[in-house]
Amino acid sequence: MRLSKPRIAPLSDAEIGDEHREMMAERFRKGSILNIFRTLLKAPKAYKAFMWWGGYILSDHNAIARREREIIILRTGFNWKSGYEWAQHVRIGKDCGLSNEEIERIKAGPDADGWSPTEAAMLRATDELTSGGFVADVTWDALSDLTEKQRMDLVMTVGQYTQVSMMLNSYGVQLDDDLELDPDLKA
Repeated sequence: MRLSKPRIAPLSDAEIGDEHREMMAERFRKGSILNIFRTLLKAPKAYKAFMWWGGYILSDHNAIARREREIIILRTGFNWKSGYEWAQHVRIGKDCGLSNEEIERIKAGPDADGWSPTEAAMLRATDELTSGGFVADVTWDALSDLTEKQRMDLVMTVGQYTQVSMMLNSYGVQLDDDLELDPDLKA
């Protein structure tokens, strides 16, 4: 975590009004509202657009399979040192079939033993995007098992989670009570 307290405090239960509840619709009728959404709800129009685009990235319209998409998201969050992003998506990644060993290996990156050539290329593309904003020709070619749409979705997924990581880090969104900070992401 980059910050030990929020720069932008999340809405409390008492501050969540009818307009907020309408925007959240069915998504949060059951269970708690995550701190990321409590924070983003302070900018209602941005929240709506964010949820629409994020909904695409996490949907079946994204041509990257869920498991591989989580590898990309976790690597993006790790590269941006986003403790909140990492903690949330470790849980999601496990639900998508990632093992604890694979999650640890994501931190080591594309050159770690055990990745398929395509997984390594996806991790390398993620690293290139999060460091220089561009996928090199050799990496693009290594993604040849992916369709054109999958390559596009890979870049868009890294872009979305770069934005998410930057918001979480800069706003100081704190972990939800049921999450644990990875020791490798402590400030």
